[in-house]
Amino acid sequence: MSEKTAVDLVSALRAQEITPHDLLDALEQQIAAVEPAVNALPILCFDRARKNADRLLQRPVETRGILCGLPVPIKDLDDVAGVRTTFGSPDFASHIAPESCYMVEQLEAEGAVIYAKSNTPEFGAGGNTFNDVHGPTLNPRDTRLSVAGSSGGAAAALASGTAWLAQGSDNAGSLRSPASFCGIVGFRPTPGRVVRGPSVNPYQTLLSNGPMARNVQDVALFLDVMTSEDPRDPLSLPVPATPFLAAAQSRRNPGKVAFSPNLGITPVDPEIADICQRAAMQFEDMGVVVEQASPDFSGVHECYKTLRAFEFSLSMSHLPDDTLARLKPELAENLAIGRGLGFDDISRATQTRASIHQRVQVFFETYDLLLTPTTIVPPFPVEERFVQSCDGQVFSSYLDWLAIAYAVTLVSLPALSLPCGFTKTGMPVGLQMIGPARSEAAVLSYALVLEEALALDIGIVKPTQQVAAAVG
Repeated sequence: MSEKTAVDLVSALRAQEITPHDLLDALEQQIAAVEPAVNALPILCFDRARKNADRLLQRPVETRGILCGLPVPIKDLDDVAGVRTTFGSPDFASHIAPESCYMVEQLEAEGAVIYAKSNTPEFGAGGNTFNDVHGPTLNPRDTRLSVAGSSGGAAAALASGTAWLAQGSDNAGSLRSPASFCGIVGFRPTPGRVVRGPSVNPYQTLLSNGPMARNVQDVALFLDVMTSEDPRDPLSLPVPATPFLAAAQSRRNPGKVAFSPNLGITPVDPEIADICQRAAMQFEDMGVVVEQASPDFSGVHECYKTLRAFEFSLSMSHLPDDTLARLKPELAENLAIGRGLGFDDISRATQTRASIHQRVQVFFETYDLLLTPTTIVPPFPVEERFVQSCDGQVFSSYLDWLAIAYAVTLVSLPALSLPCGFTKTGMPVGLQMIGPARSEAAVLSYALVLEEALALDIGIVKPTQQVAAAVG
């Protein structure tokens, strides 16, 4: 059952060949088998899931929503009514959410049955999934290694067969990087495509919720489920007339593709760059023009870090001072920077962002699709808090290794991570597929074409080594 696709399982649920309870039983067995080795889903709520499944089964099948009872885990940053939401913070270790967030309400309205919360770093900050509440999440392909972050629990659950679909969120690559490290598909849509809130900062544009799965069609299906226009979220976008799954299945080729190993802003491990370039050249075999090119991202580092710190300080402004005093060092530093920003800092960053956005818009007048590595390194040892250097360049902060992802975040473009090959040590590599503004449908179509051309054998993996891991 674990190897089945979400699309196939939804079809079986709709035909009443299986029930949500069959899937929940299968998940409990798989979780018992692999969860001790990976620590992807530290919070389980099967009793709640079964009650919701019972309620769903009392309704006519045609009214059970798009997912029709398919189980889904939620990242431990988002509230599910009656379930713990810890944010990976000891101060919230026993916190029970009284109400669900808007996104969870949308998922359950479309027939999602929520059975677990997936692990995340403290308040979602950092490219390695560990915290002082639940510990680290380990890579199912080699449990000595990181799953990246911050949607690392979601990615590890998909890779190890304890989820068919998983919700993630993304700022500096928070669902794209784990997708790359675990060999699954992760899609960061345009901010507003998936409803957010309630939030103390509803107008922020760096964070986006998005779907994660083991293949492109399942991701497209889940994006259909997640998408809604909700007046409570001032940035929410209208639901497109054509479902994303149908758009993906149209299998359109892009007209002209650009490949860049580094966007001109970051070092990249040569093996990663080579694997991604060979995958990009698959489009040439289909008659598509592929050129090495990139938008001009000059100024992106200072700009992104300033706006990220500003948004972090706003989003955490409601927390009490004693909680803020206990934050992990990287997060505390971000918060201090944000609180220390002046008008000139924010003005300069905003103007730089506008300039980069304009250059990117001009770039996409020539190209339909931009391809890059999703991450600049393969999975690193889980004990390392973050990547400190790459290809001879030493980084100055915990964010630097994520530049190839956060550059895309800054200009609000949809970006999908697609498994595209393996390193010599057998670890997966993700190709970042970036489209122009609000082009989710086109990106999914191009991604399915490339996924089928690559024809990689990526399925559920059994954790290769159980180790006691800790991150200091």
